Amino acid sequence: MIYPDELGRIGAFCLAFLLAFTFRGASCELVVSPLGPTLLHALVGDNVTLAVSFTGAPDPVVLWSMGDATVGTWVINSTAPPDIANDRRNVLSMDATGSLSFVHVPLGYTSNYTVEMAKSGLGKSSVTFSLKVFDVIQNVALNEPSGSAREGAARFTLQYSMQRGVVEQQTWFFGATEIQANSHYSVEGSSLVIDRPNRSDTGRYTVLLKNPFSLVTSGVNVTVRYGPDEPVLETRPARPFYLEGDSLSVSCTADGFPPPTAEWVFGTQTTVVAYPGVLHLPRVQTSNGGLYVCTLLNAETGVKSQNNLTLNIYARPAGHSTCSVHSVNDVDLQYHCQWPGGTPPARLSFPALNATRNGVGNLSTILPASHDLDGKTVTCMADHPVELSNCSITAGTYFAFLQFIKPTTCCPPTDFSSRTTTTSFSGAPRMFLPVVTTTVDPDGKIVVTIDCLSVASPPALVLWSKGSEDIAGTAPHQISGDTAQLQIRDYIVSNFLLQNYTCTCRNPLGSQRREIQLEGPSISHSGLFTNHNGTIVTLTWEVPPTSIVTGFDVQMKGPNSQSRNLSGTQKRGSSAGFHTIQQKPGRARSADIFFLDPKLTYGFRVIPKARTTAGQPSVVQTAGPGEGLSGSAIAGLAAGIPCGLLLLVLLGGLIYMCVYLRRNKSRQTRYPKPRAVEKAVTAPAELTPHPLLTGGLSSPDSNRLRQVVFLMQHVGVECCFFGRFTVFHLACFLPQTSSERSVALPAFVPAPPVRTATIV
Repeated sequence: MIYPDELGRIGAFCLAFLLAFTFRGASCELVVSPLGPTLLHALVGDNVTLAVSFTGAPDPVVLWSMGDATVGTWVINSTAPPDIANDRRNVLSMDATGSLSFVHVPLGYTSNYTVEMAKSGLGKSSVTFSLKVFDVIQNVALNEPSGSAREGAARFTLQYSMQRGVVEQQTWFFGATEIQANSHYSVEGSSLVIDRPNRSDTGRYTVLLKNPFSLVTSGVNVTVRYGPDEPVLETRPARPFYLEGDSLSVSCTADGFPPPTAEWVFGTQTTVVAYPGVLHLPRVQTSNGGLYVCTLLNAETGVKSQNNLTLNIYARPAGHSTCSVHSVNDVDLQYHCQWPGGTPPARLSFPALNATRNGVGNLSTILPASHDLDGKTVTCMADHPVELSNCSITAGTYFAFLQFIKPTTCCPPTDFSSRTTTTSFSGAPRMFLPVVTTTVDPDGKIVVTIDCLSVASPPALVLWSKGSEDIAGTAPHQISGDTAQLQIRDYIVSNFLLQNYTCTCRNPLGSQRREIQLEGPSISHSGLFTNHNGTIVTLTWEVPPTSIVTGFDVQMKGPNSQSRNLSGTQKRGSSAGFHTIQQKPGRARSADIFFLDPKLTYGFRVIPKARTTAGQPSVVQTAGPGEGLSGSAIAGLAAGIPCGLLLLVLLGGLIYMCVYLRRNKSRQTRYPKPRAVEKAVTAPAELTPHPLLTGGLSSPDSNRLRQVVFLMQHVGVECCFFGRFTVFHLACFLPQTSSERSVALPAFVPAPPVRTATIV
């Protein structure tokens, strides 16, 4: 038990002790001091000690930190060993003074180390050391990145590498000059960055690396590639455009190092050309025209420079411009002009119709049909860079013809390469002859087809009627899409013959009307040919243009014998009458009969048929030596002889009167005959048919050919002459009876005679 007196003595002692230290300048503050420099450089593997001392307190608590991490703690003079972090115990240790020691320090221990000492009641004291662990720099290489330095790039980087070592300081040199950091140069880690290198940056670059234990340099030569600049393109020969078949060359040049190679691209085609980059184009076509792109390539850096040009290669359009006119809704006229092909397409215009409207390759203009357009020549102007062309069309009662046809040529040539202008004419439908054909459909119905082949420009619209009723195209009638054909279907022939059919061809400039009266099966003409031996005969026949015929029965009358038809079948018959030996389809116009006896007489005839309905037989044609005179023939001869004698007497009297009148006329005063009369006298000789074509027989298809010739006559197909000159028609070569002609054949009309008199 401590008494108050003892406590008072202890307090007085302490106070005296404190006052004694105060007056002597001493204090109780804990102070830690380094025993050497606080910045230490160590070579990897060395032993290092961070030595410290302390004053002001006995046995303080020591705490070492590596950065922010505590690596060891200890109470000085404590019997317990220092507490070192488990992962650091093989390197770190503390001695009796609290100093931190490193055994074979590795590179990873470079850091800031702080020692802190504390004593209860006396506060804390600390000291910080900076330890840098280095390694010897070895095998340094200055590397240039893949690809050479090129002018115009965003940046160029040089980077060094080393096998081992720790760099404390690096210095870059360009030649002998130290590089200072600026807008053009910058150092980033182990690299030197050159922003936007240029040709002046070509040279030797060196890097100097050092630390307290080593110093190493390394260098590299850098060549800055530049170019190519923008290519300059030139064509030789220099022209604004070229024609098909021309040859030319295109060059592509530019400054650059190393010299660039040229790459030409046209469409999907690529052509690489060595310096100086000339592309040769022999015998160009229009397909060679267009955009040509030249790319100059620096083979070492891959830098490209590009430029392009357009080659204009033209071709003249095919042929010449052509004009036509069409009907629109049977009210308006559509003028059409075209000049197809060509590169570029020709520009077309109708200045007389619309001066502001034009087209490319094709042009159409629609105008109301009027009398002002009747006979008016409209010209289409075709403009092409290579050639100018034009064509004209006149609305009127004329038909198309081509210029430069010589009148003396009976068959105009088909080569019109010398023509530069085309003139066409349009007009109302002309006179035409309907064409009637007959067939049998799979159902057994008779199909009568009527074609109204009217030639008109603009093309005519055909309207059909039966009697007084219009035909709408419903059964049994069918009208073709172009309205030029009418088909009638029925089983009974008589139903086709009840009423007349009428076709009316009309366009905005006029119309033509024709009536068709269909006839039953009939034969209009027949003939017979015999070979020189008399064993084979060929029977020919014709039918009227509007006759309904689906087949023919060829019949023979003669001795009881076998006959062979063309197909080789045999049919027997008696000599008492006609029997059918062959059956022919409706399109047939001849039949051959074989194996006849030339010493016997045969009779042949043809029976036209419309399915099962037979028409009147043809005239009997006889082959052989004859059958002798019948009684009626003898009576005819008896009556004909007196009539023949009377005819001879009258003929003699007529000859006498002609001679008498001619003698009286020769006694009169003669005057010179005018030239017009001479021409009028001699002109009819030109209409005389060729003597080889005046026979009484027709070719098998002459009836159909006469129908076509009729159209040719009224369409105006003229072989040699035009206008008011004589028209030489093909129809003059074909025999026609008056019953078969729908209109009279054209005849020559001589000029009116001119009487002249000579005053004596």
